[in-house]
Amino acid sequence: MLTLRLIFAVIVGVIGGSIINMGLVILGSAVIPPPPGVNVASAESLRAAADLLGPQHFLFPFIAHAGGTLTGCLIACWTSPRLRNVAALFTGCVFLLLGIVNAFLIPAPLWFVALDLPLAYLPMAVLALIIHRRLLEADRRNSRRNSQ
Repeated sequence: MLTLRLIFAVIVGVIGGSIINMGLVILGSAVIPPPPGVNVASAESLRAAADLLGPQHFLFPFIAHAGGTLTGCLIACWTSPRLRNVAALFTGCVFLLLGIVNAFLIPAPLWFVALDLPLAYLPMAVLALIIHRRLLEADRRNSRRNSQ
């Protein structure tokens, strides 16, 4: 039963994080418009226009990768409280694997891949654990205060 809960937590975390990721990518294209004719939701369009994209166009993809991973790992923590460390780290690894696949499917400058892969995934899983732990501690402190 514990294993099923862990699998469920990772799946829900990946789905929730992916929704946040895509929302941030779409928001990013509104804040920093892509070159004319480029659809950021299409891998083919991005591949065709790779040479037209400047460094500014990679800011929101990085934020989306990090934000989606952080959110997904937090969801996994809350969904599997007994194995939150495993759930968060496994969810972070799934996002890292998806990021590696993405790096092969959508051409990006080497500098972006070199920053994105080591900084946007596993560190966000660890950050999710830290945030989750601090929220739990704050909740315990508030519960003790309210019971006195």
